[in-house]
Amino acid sequence: MEPTAPPSRAAIVTVDDDPGVSRAVARDLRRRYGDRYRVVRAESGEETLAALRELALRGEDVAVILADHRMPGMTGVELLEQAMDLYPAARRVLLTAYADTDAAIEAINVVDLDHYLLKPWDPPEEKLYPVVDAQLEAWRATDRRRPDEAVVVGHRWSARSSQVREFLARNRVPYRWYASDSDKGARLLAAARTDGTTLPLVVTPGGDALLAPDDATLAERVGLATRPAEEFYDLVVVGGGPAGLSAALYGASEGLRTVLVERTATGGQAGQSSRIDNYLGFPDGISGGQLAERARRQAVRFGAEIVTTRDAVELVVDGPARGVRFGDGSSIDAHAVVLASGVTYRLLDGPGLADLVGRGVYYGSALTEAAACQDQEVYVVGGANSAGQAALYLAREAKEVTLVVRGDTLSRSMSAYLVEQVEAHPRVRVLTRTEVVSAIGEDHLEHLELRDADTGATTRVDCGWAFVFIGAAPHTDWLDGLVARDARGYVLAGPDLSLDGAPPAGWPLDRVPYHLETSVPGVFVAGDVRSESAKRVASAVGEGAMAVMLVHRYLEQL
Repeated sequence: MEPTAPPSRAAIVTVDDDPGVSRAVARDLRRRYGDRYRVVRAESGEETLAALRELALRGEDVAVILADHRMPGMTGVELLEQAMDLYPAARRVLLTAYADTDAAIEAINVVDLDHYLLKPWDPPEEKLYPVVDAQLEAWRATDRRRPDEAVVVGHRWSARSSQVREFLARNRVPYRWYASDSDKGARLLAAARTDGTTLPLVVTPGGDALLAPDDATLAERVGLATRPAEEFYDLVVVGGGPAGLSAALYGASEGLRTVLVERTATGGQAGQSSRIDNYLGFPDGISGGQLAERARRQAVRFGAEIVTTRDAVELVVDGPARGVRFGDGSSIDAHAVVLASGVTYRLLDGPGLADLVGRGVYYGSALTEAAACQDQEVYVVGGANSAGQAALYLAREAKEVTLVVRGDTLSRSMSAYLVEQVEAHPRVRVLTRTEVVSAIGEDHLEHLELRDADTGATTRVDCGWAFVFIGAAPHTDWLDGLVARDARGYVLAGPDLSLDGAPPAGWPLDRVPYHLETSVPGVFVAGDVRSESAKRVASAVGEGAMAVMLVHRYLEQL
């Protein structure tokens, strides 16, 4: 790494594993930009990340990162993806050979690549400088103010502390965590004039101190939208998972006044996935959180309104209007509704399990709690894709991850590519034909009791961390009596509403329901909450888009 200018200047970072190329690129950059920017040169991805962390710690800015693609140990695309977490506003440029142009094009999706340059870049006046000039101009026009952080002070084994951290993380609200028994935590508690018996303490970016706030209060005080801006819309989307985000995006982009209402955070269960490897267009995989955040930004850019902490409790039909009533008594009306409320994790049943949720037993919280599992023995319960993804993610830091599977093989419910990765990982072991029957602990989880399905014998194992992924149930009780559902609670739509092709009983129109239309005209369903859906991210996204197409067809007949 070679600093070449005063540290007060923003940096242009360049990396290439070939020392000669690295020096040449840095030389050309210094010649043009050295009087205005600090040029930082590195010869590996690891060295570059170390330099970026050091710059971030010193509060210095980075304008452009120019990375060679073919580097041993870490490719340029992999480097740029990790660099996004440190400097999301930095412009990302990939230096490639002609043979790597396909990789560069794919990187546009993986890391929001801003540009790719072909080697050789000589003469720089024609091939290098115009590109860097454009990137610097775009960077200067970007709002690079670092977001203010909330502060959370809580107990490691406090269920509400865990829930608050999960809520902030999933809603992309920056926060800093302090244990209540740490020096900093104790000082913050004293400053807030509280003795720590009620936790967590949340200090908002504006300096307000909140004690154990509910989600709605927390969302409002950290700047999230919690109330619709209008009373009537063309389209209300209920649920912010992949299907809901897709419906909101396509509805808004096609001119419908669209609002998406979500109970907790956009992304749904998919947003909690540590890695999605089989989603079309992302050959290197993408985390569920990244995919959800990109979809959210895209929907907002087209004009969709997104409102959080709105818990739908009733669907109301009033003539041509379709209304959704929320738990706080407020409501919102529209011409049409798309139900994309998804599913919620199914809970383990057994002594002690409910009491220890958030205190060692977690449902879908692998991303938030993973850092605390370093060098720990961790158990993951479940045999489907979400369990496999969580096991692999936790195994990065954990001493050992045990996957507890009730079936006799992973291949019954897990994708083949995940089965191969799980079985090949040296720190992941699989227990088949095994189920969790109880959890034991005082303030937090200390032991799990496991039962062998073949012999009935039980075994007590030491365990402080258990992550549960045993299936899901639809969130549809609020539709009872109005919208037709199957025996498991999933919403029926289109041809599934009638076996003989005739309209369902009570259907008021002289046409049959459209493919994703429910038993209530103008109310559509998309994603996992639909009966017999594929339970895949790609299919949910497709159904969200298709639902909007059918909404247009419905609106044309009003």
